[in-house]
Amino acid sequence: MSRAADEPVRLTSIYTRGGDAGETSLGDGSRVSKLDARIGAYGATDELNSLLGVVLVGDCPPAVREALVRIQNELFDVGADLCVPFSVQDRLRVTQEMIDRLEVLCDSFNEPLPELKSFVLPGGTAAAAGLHVARTSCRRAEREALVAGIEHDLNPLVAVYLNRLSDLLFILSRAANALAGVDEPLWKPGATR
Repeated sequence: MSRAADEPVRLTSIYTRGGDAGETSLGDGSRVSKLDARIGAYGATDELNSLLGVVLVGDCPPAVREALVRIQNELFDVGADLCVPFSVQDRLRVTQEMIDRLEVLCDSFNEPLPELKSFVLPGGTAAAAGLHVARTSCRRAEREALVAGIEHDLNPLVAVYLNRLSDLLFILSRAANALAGVDEPLWKPGATR
């Protein structure tokens, strides 16, 4: 039975044994080693998406929640872009419009926040701390995408999207604390002396 047009995937069995020898399929059907840099890049993107899911099951401010739900969906598009060679046409691709939306979110969430006069330590609310963990994961996904881009023909906007997203996650961590009325932890020089 074929799947409907609005059905992105149909899985009847989760395990296939196809990857038991250390290979997996890209989105165009080609087989590659699971050590291929593209697999690392979209694996790191998947991990980032999972971390955002952890933030969303907690006490997350509604405005932050709304942004993260959209970003979770976009991260699937990022993974789809990474798993299909850039030369293949008519596939999901990261677009400049997606990056522009992230910049709008950065500006709107950052505008009411106080100017930074110290480095921010991860913490405050659980949502803020989780967003900091997601931010660091996003930076790793960006690095993995950059490595994959050296080895393979990839959409250069993927790394730009991840770079901008890590900026947004930092801002959202600050916003999560501010919206909850919690002071954000700040680095104090020499505090360990």
